[in-house]
Amino acid sequence: MSFRKAVRVVCGLAGGSAALLAAAALAESRGVFGEKKPGEPGCRRGWSGIAVLRAAQSLTAVNPTVAPSGFGWDSNWDKREPLSLVNSKRKDKETGEGELPTELQNNKPKATRHIFLIRHSQYNLNGQSDKERRLTALGQEQAEFTGHRLAALGLKYDLLIHSTMTRATETTQIISKYLPGVEMVSCDLLREGAPIEPVPPVGHWKPEAVQYHEDGARIEAAFRRYIHRADAKQNKDSYEIIVCHANVIRYFVCRALQFPPEGWLRMGLNNGSITWLTIRPNGRVALRTLGDSGFMPPEKLTRT
Repeated sequence: MSFRKAVRVVCGLAGGSAALLAAAALAESRGVFGEKKPGEPGCRRGWSGIAVLRAAQSLTAVNPTVAPSGFGWDSNWDKREPLSLVNSKRKDKETGEGELPTELQNNKPKATRHIFLIRHSQYNLNGQSDKERRLTALGQEQAEFTGHRLAALGLKYDLLIHSTMTRATETTQIISKYLPGVEMVSCDLLREGAPIEPVPPVGHWKPEAVQYHEDGARIEAAFRRYIHRADAKQNKDSYEIIVCHANVIRYFVCRALQFPPEGWLRMGLNNGSITWLTIRPNGRVALRTLGDSGFMPPEKLTRT
């Protein structure tokens, strides 16, 4: 039996590292990695890193690491794909060879949207009501760092939207000092909540099913309002800031990237961190940064 044929047999009987080691052993016993000296016991002495690497290379074609998920990208995820906005009776109408209907051309987005999702700063966890859950002294410092960082990026921000909860509102007010002239807008949809039951579940946080039902609908509504490609009338790239909460941001990221939304709790975000989403005119979404807080000194970092 040839060496390659033997490796295929081994791979069929075992998987992962077991198959790799068995292949390396078999390869060296056959002298693939060099002849043994007379009297050397077995083939294990010669199991060097290069031997295993060569065995791995020989296994590449027959032992792929990860199979594709089979789920493709939904280009009309935000229901704003140009063709979907054209009257269905006119979709098949041709105005000339290779030319799109005028209505379709007019509905093609031209600008890119940049969305900065900011998690609020540290706040008083002992507060009994939302009004009592104000920013701590450290939280105020964190917001100063975040505002300075956003200003340092040198971008022309179009809008500063924030959750109506006290900790998000106070964070926004501090950030706004660094972005003079940027309009501020509040939105109840962005309040913290339980977007969807996480998988895997966690033992320390188990909201009732009714909370997922109510909060999930609200947070999904916020996603549909704020996370989408640019309108066809928008001619220039836009830069918008949304100050809200960890659960909301993590859910938004999963939905925008078309990852399973129930995986939102697998991510962690520091207070005052910046998550940057980019949405191209064709609907493609890119995550530029996730929970960036490297602009803060290590001793100022918290995740409460």
